[in-house]
Amino acid sequence: MSTTTTPRTPGATSNDTIDDIGYGRQFGDWYHRLFPDDASVVAEVERLVALHPDPALGTVEFGVGTGRIALPLARQVGPVTGVDSSPEMLDVLRRDLTDDTPVEPVHGDICTYTADLTVGLVYCVCATLSMLLTPEEQQLAVRRAADLLAPGGRLVIETHNKPAILALHEGSARATYFSPYPEPGTGLQSHSVLLPEGSLWHLSHVWYEADGTTRVGTEISRLTAPEEMDSYARAAGLLPENRFGDWPADADPYSLDSPLAICTYVKP
Repeated sequence: MSTTTTPRTPGATSNDTIDDIGYGRQFGDWYHRLFPDDASVVAEVERLVALHPDPALGTVEFGVGTGRIALPLARQVGPVTGVDSSPEMLDVLRRDLTDDTPVEPVHGDICTYTADLTVGLVYCVCATLSMLLTPEEQQLAVRRAADLLAPGGRLVIETHNKPAILALHEGSARATYFSPYPEPGTGLQSHSVLLPEGSLWHLSHVWYEADGTTRVGTEISRLTAPEEMDSYARAAGLLPENRFGDWPADADPYSLDSPLAICTYVKP
């Protein structure tokens, strides 16, 4: 993990140092290949719009990355503040900003980020919370999110669904699987390793382009059950509200087999 320094952002405060795990240096220039702007983005944005208590109160994304969600969301709810520790990912976001996408990129640490104003919605998706590898760090991020919410505001967290990931391994510590993509000749091969006790998940990816070229990247995440996220939220003064197993409005309710764990919390 590397540490960089950054100037303070007007209206926000944070530590002088920002922990950056290097995700953007590995994935920044091909993140759009792994997570294309497809129907899944539309479904996610539509659900976030529906969950927003009041867009006029403001919106914050923890782990904004390249703006894959924040940019189309801003077209519907107005200004979004996007916090991320990766300068590379934020550079991609800035490149894609337009007049109708009022997203403010903030180089910051979601474990320490604070702001002078409260907002109606804070969301942390694409398993960003899982990139924090200890319960203490995850709790800090949830507490920071709770502090940003106005009364009646909502926190939305999406992570990997821990029971589904464990089931994927069928009792083995290692698994390899290939995910074909719609574009002919492209796909993602993932080598998956569950570290002791099944709490840390190590993934090594090989991305195949149609022209035969490849890209590689690795990531480690902490698998967190929804019940653990509920405990973080309660400790931060939030009330557990709902769980979803996927983003589309017509998706099946959350279950142990769901691809995702999407949890919502409300500030009294």
